[in-house]
Amino acid sequence: MVTFQQCRFLLGLTHQVRITQLQIAAGQHCAVFGANGSGKSALAAVLAGQAQLLAGTAQLPARIGWVSTAQQQVLIEAERRKGDADILDVEVEPSSARDIICRDHAEWTAAQEQQLQQLAGMLRLQERLDTAFLALSTGETRKLLLIRAILQNPELLVLDEPFNGLDVDACAALHLLLAELQQRMTLLLVLNRLSELPAFIRKILYLAHGEIQWQSADSGISALELAELAQLSQLQQEPGPLPAKDRDRFTPALAEHNQAQQILVRLRQGKVQYGDRVIFQGLDWQINRGEHWQITGPNGSGKTCLLQMLSGDNPHCYTNDLQVFGYQRGSGESIWDIKQHLGLVSNSLQLQYRVGCPVLHVVLSGFYDSIGLYDQPSALQIKLALEWLALIGLEAKAKDSFQSLSFGDQRLVLIVRAMVKHPTLLILDEPCNGLDELNRLKVLALLSVLARSGESTLLYVNHHAEDKIDGITKLLQMTDYQPAVVHIDTH
Repeated sequence: MVTFQQCRFLLGLTHQVRITQLQIAAGQHCAVFGANGSGKSALAAVLAGQAQLLAGTAQLPARIGWVSTAQQQVLIEAERRKGDADILDVEVEPSSARDIICRDHAEWTAAQEQQLQQLAGMLRLQERLDTAFLALSTGETRKLLLIRAILQNPELLVLDEPFNGLDVDACAALHLLLAELQQRMTLLLVLNRLSELPAFIRKILYLAHGEIQWQSADSGISALELAELAQLSQLQQEPGPLPAKDRDRFTPALAEHNQAQQILVRLRQGKVQYGDRVIFQGLDWQINRGEHWQITGPNGSGKTCLLQMLSGDNPHCYTNDLQVFGYQRGSGESIWDIKQHLGLVSNSLQLQYRVGCPVLHVVLSGFYDSIGLYDQPSALQIKLALEWLALIGLEAKAKDSFQSLSFGDQRLVLIVRAMVKHPTLLILDEPCNGLDELNRLKVLALLSVLARSGESTLLYVNHHAEDKIDGITKLLQMTDYQPAVVHIDTH
C-alpha cells in the first residue's frame, strides 16, 4: 500500500522531507509519535499525498483521506474571506457544516445521506449539520472533517491528532468508530499521548529531527516496544524560576486599579443564544482574585464562548450583565482596558495568528495584546521574552519565523506569550493541545508554578483528567447551564 525508498519530498514552497525507507501494508494500521517539531505532521502530509516527490521511489494508494489542523486553518480562512464580498455589496451565504461535508461530491446519494446520519449520530453532530461552519466549536469542526474524510471512502485514512479538542465522550466515540473503520480501510494516526493509542494499531513510528528514528517490528507491537516508546516519549522536567514581571508597564493608576479589584469577573444570569439555539443560560458566576477555576463540559456546551465573552472577543459580552476587572461591559469602556489585564491561550488564537514574524516578536506581542508586533519593545521586555523562550527550550528559534514552527512549538510560544506579562487573569482554553508528552508535562508544571505565585488567576478548560494544574480548586460545569431538550412525540 505505502512504499518509500530513499525519498525526498517538497512540502509547500521550501520544506523538504526525507524518508529513507518505509513500508505499510494494507490493514497494517500505524501510529506516529515524536517530540514537537520532529516532523510528525509533515510525514502525515506526505502520506496524504500533499507533497511533491523530488527523488526516490514512492507508492501511495489512489484514494487517501486526510484530517489535520492545517485543513481546519484553510477552511476557516476561506469562510472568513467570504466576508470580503461585502465590499462589493454581494451578500454571501455562509457555508453550513453539511455544505462542507458534501461539496466534494458531484451527486449526493441516499446511501451517503444514511451514512452521514450514522456518523453524525456516533459523534453527536446530528443537530449541528445545518449550523454555519464558523459557529462550530474546535471539537465539532474536527468531527466534521473526520466525517467528510470517511465519506470519501479512502483506502488510507491519515488522521493528524484526531483526538485534539474532543471531550471525553467524543474521544470514546471516536475510539469505537476507529475500531469499526479499521476493518475496511488502513489507518495512520499521528498522536502525542500513549493513552490515545488504539488497541488495533499494528505498527509504531517514532520521529526525531524530521526522520524516522525508531519503528516497531512489522509483526505487531510488543510490550517491550511499548515500554521503549514510553521511555522515548516521557521525561519529567521541573521548570526553573519564572522570569520577572515588567513592572515598568504599570502606571501608578493602573497598578492601583489592579490591586483594588478583588472580584475579577461577575456574571449574572448569563445567557448565550444563536437563533433558536440556546447554548447556556441562567449562569451566575463570580471569580475572585486568587481563585483558580477549571471549566468542563462537552463540545458545544459554551466553554469557549464564555471565555471569549470575558476577553471581549464575543459580542455576547454586551448582551449580558457582565463585569470584568471592575468595568461593566457596554458602559463605554475600552477593549484595551480589559485586555491589558488578560493573558489568553486558545485554539482560535492559534488559528488567527497567521502573521509572518519572528518567534521573539510573537512573545513580545503579549505585552501589547496584539497579533504581530507594532510597538517598540523596551530592552527589559526583550530580555524577559528571551528568558521565557529559554524556559521552554526554544531560545534557539527566537529569530525563526513563527509560521515555520510545528503546531506544538507554536502552541508553546503562544503559552509564554500569554504568561509574559504575568496577567491578572490567565485564560487557558485547552493549552496542551498539540504538545508532546515532555512539553505537556513542562507546561503543566509551569502553570502550577504560576498558580502558586499568586500573581495570576487561572481559568482552565481541559478534556483530559490527567492534565492537572496544582492549585485549581474551583469547578464550573457547563452542562449545569444547558437547557433541557424536549422531545415531542408526534405519533
